[in-house]
Amino acid sequence: MKAKVHVTLKPGVLDPQGKAIHHALGALGFQGVEEVRQGKVIELELAETDRARAEAALDEMCRKLLANTVIENYAIELTD
Repeated sequence: MKAKVHVTLKPGVLDPQGKAIHHALGALGFQGVEEVRQGKVIELELAETDRARAEAALDEMCRKLLANTVIENYAIELTD
């Protein structure tokens, strides 16, 4: 089973990388970009075949390591 974990900063958390990207896009001539928020995608391949157990394991992985739940949100995407 394959999984993607999308990790993004929570609303209201400062995003200096997003600001730098926003500034660079403007410097390159890309107009009309009002805001940029930066995040990450983590791809995993799991041996687990039971969807519910895979989701539970991924949720635990996110809470313990993959995301800083104080300042980040995460979303899990599973495919067979």
